[in-house]
Amino acid sequence: MLARFALYFHTVRYLKQVQIWGRIWYRFFSVALSDKPVPIVRAVAGKWICGSERKPSMLAAHRFSFLNQEADVPGAADWQRGDMPLLWLYNLHYFDDLNAQGADERADWHQQLIKRWVSEIPLMQGVGWQPYPISLRSVNWIKWQLQGNALPDDAAASLALQVRFLRSRLEIHLLGNHLWANAKALVFAGCFFEGEEADEWLDKGLALLKRESSEQILDDGGHFELSPMYHATVLEDLLDLAQLATLYPQRLAASLRDGWVRYAQSMFTWLAAMSHPDGGISFFNDATHGIAPDLSALTHYATALQLPNDSAEAKTQLLADSGYVRAQNAAACLIADVGRIGPDYLPGHAHADTLSFELSLFGRRVVVNQGIDRYGAEQERVRQRGTAAHSTVQVDDADSSEVWSGFRVARRAYPQQLAFEQNDGAVFVYCAHDGYRRLPGRVTHHRTWALTDQTLTVTDSLSGKSNKAVAFFHLHPSVRVTSAGVRDCVLDVDGHEVNVVFTGGKLTICAGVYHEGFGLTAPTNTLHVLMTTAQLSTQIRWETDNH
Repeated sequence: MLARFALYFHTVRYLKQVQIWGRIWYRFFSVALSDKPVPIVRAVAGKWICGSERKPSMLAAHRFSFLNQEADVPGAADWQRGDMPLLWLYNLHYFDDLNAQGADERADWHQQLIKRWVSEIPLMQGVGWQPYPISLRSVNWIKWQLQGNALPDDAAASLALQVRFLRSRLEIHLLGNHLWANAKALVFAGCFFEGEEADEWLDKGLALLKRESSEQILDDGGHFELSPMYHATVLEDLLDLAQLATLYPQRLAASLRDGWVRYAQSMFTWLAAMSHPDGGISFFNDATHGIAPDLSALTHYATALQLPNDSAEAKTQLLADSGYVRAQNAAACLIADVGRIGPDYLPGHAHADTLSFELSLFGRRVVVNQGIDRYGAEQERVRQRGTAAHSTVQVDDADSSEVWSGFRVARRAYPQQLAFEQNDGAVFVYCAHDGYRRLPGRVTHHRTWALTDQTLTVTDSLSGKSNKAVAFFHLHPSVRVTSAGVRDCVLDVDGHEVNVVFTGGKLTICAGVYHEGFGLTAPTNTLHVLMTTAQLSTQIRWETDNH
């Protein structure tokens, strides 16, 4: 009971007052929609350009695939299917397929689906009337019409009611990317409709975006929740807003568009730094493939909008505001986490992954974090957020930050003494964290990475007392372990031999998992290294074409 109280105390104490008030308001106050006439649709000159199109999710008139899981939605009750995960139902109500690849071929399906939603979803009830699905669906419906399709009259009226409800139900209890999505929807609706109410939506949305942009987009271009996946989503939002400004120049000033483009440019630079040579994002905090568009898709979108994106060139750099490092040479790409887990008041997508890293060699992922395949409050979700699911050191079976439930964190690790150096092609990174100082032995974890043209040396040191410390090096499923001893092993990386030697630790090859997307789990190997001294040195060595 005391332990549970401590978890709640160390979780709630970081929240902003507006979040606490928001939770109370959401729980005890209901929304009564105004019965005044809904606004009419504004005329627009121009056509929406579909940019970073997602894969189709509508497989047939009543069949859908979300999160790598298919199901039928033939009747009204199926919009709330109890046998599907909540996130699957959220995706069903987003209507992303309206703007996915080949959407024109499914226009009749989309028309009927929109009509079904309007007629089958009770007013202000169920998943579809939660603020986040309203936000994403509103934008998708508006984009769909701006492409030259026609929303049915009752759908346009329903859309206005949904936005009216959203305006009264902004997600101030969550903030972060949810409030950002609310604001974007208000801006889209404020441009799409006419009248005083639409003017108020637009003003509120723009005010929120102005405030949230300065807070959520860090000086190094990173999104403040420190998830490459959510970063890519917000970057796509900025491109959408920039395009919206070209279609509604009387509603959105050129200065607004220019500001969104500048933010997008800095976010492109960050995303390039946090992407592997294979083009996909690295797995830090909540991140996996198949949810947000990757760097290539977003670059294609920016090009279609005739926006500059030449800054999206990956290079060795310290992303000081975010707390990430990218180091690369001809053969290797290292991406390391040397920062906080995210905003103190918003750790819902944070993992206990401090001082973890990912490594690509010869364009292939080798050392990885395990990623995620689900949301929710179940224990597997907690495991995936835990330290042992990441390529870092775990002390006394504890997590470096106290992740619990689906989206909560109590006491959390803070980085210390960060150092970053480049010298004659070599890169040196040092950082420590205090996440284990809450344990009886008051341990501090220190880690250095030293990257040269043929080696990566990772040195882990522990100050304080511990009963057990394990360094985890999770391997990508494509990497084969060809031989292994107590102190070393040999890996096959796309035909290249990679030698790994441990000094100060005992190696065991353990079965592991890798989550490349929601609903996806692939078997792999984990290098489980029990530290036998207070310092462990791990040298990863490969041969280059020049040696």
